[in-house]
This record gives sequence, structure tokens and C-alpha cells, in this order.
Amino acid sequence: MEPRFNMFDNEIAVKFAKRFANASLVIHQSPLPKSTQELVALRASQINGCGWCVDMHTKEAAAAGETSVRLNLVAAWRESTVFTEAERTALALAEEGTRLADAYHGVSDETWAQVRKHYDDDQIAALVALVALVNAANRLAVIVHQQGGSYEPGAFAAAFN
Repeated sequence: MEPRFNMFDNEIAVKFAKRFANASLVIHQSPLPKSTQELVALRASQINGCGWCVDMHTKEAAAAGETSVRLNLVAAWRESTVFTEAERTALALAEEGTRLADAYHGVSDETWAQVRKHYDDDQIAALVALVALVNAANRLAVIVHQQGGSYEPGAFAAAFN
């Protein structure tokens, strides 16, 4: 599969990407733990089949000190013992918020109650925004067939500073 379009070679796409990156700074600078941010972004990207985003979030998480065991188990987090209850809650929210079309209710009341239990309002705002933003990023990359495999940690942030 060849890339259809280079989003980094088009003036309009680059302008959009810079604003998109600026929006993501709000989340990155929030009190939501960085490890949770990367695990959530990785899980949504796995569900959406976004190779570029899976590559990016796996490498960014590893560069930030995340273990290979935890990264390898994100797709099977329900059957794993390496995630905290709060992380499991965030992963459930990521899945339910990503699979909106698969369930009539979207995010369940049970999951939302767990989110309220484990996160404060600022963290919840960041978590909800993160799920929405990563899903948008996944769609951008999947539509243009942006391929995974060549991402270098820090490259996205450096490109838009």
C-alpha cells in the first residue's frame, strides 16, 4: 500500500497539522499522566488500524520509559495484570469512545462512573479531548495511507515547534 498523499508536503495540510499539534499541547501539558496518554493513544490507534499512529505512540511511550511488556499488552489489557485500575479505566474509555458506531450507547455509564472515580475534572477533560484528538489523527493518517515504521521519537513535536 502506497501513501496516497503527503500531509507534510502541502501548505494547507501543514497549517492544519500545526494547529492540530497546538491543540495536543493542551493535553500533553495537562495533569493526565503521560503514560496514560500514550497508552490511550496507542489503544485507539490499534482499534482504528492506524499503523503510523501505532508506530508513533509505541516509540514515544518507549522513549518516555514505558516497558515493552506493557506496550505489548495494550491490545489485551483486559487479560493482563500490568495495568493499574485507573489505566484500565482510561483504556476502557478509549475503546468505547473509539467504537461509537459499534454500540448504541457510546461510552457506558459504568465506564463513566469509573472515570469519575479515578480522575479529577482536569484529567477527565484531557482524557476526553485525547480520545477525540487521537481518533481524528487516526482518520487523517488512515485516509491518506500514512505508513508506520519510520517514525523517530520526538519527530512530530520537533516538526511543529
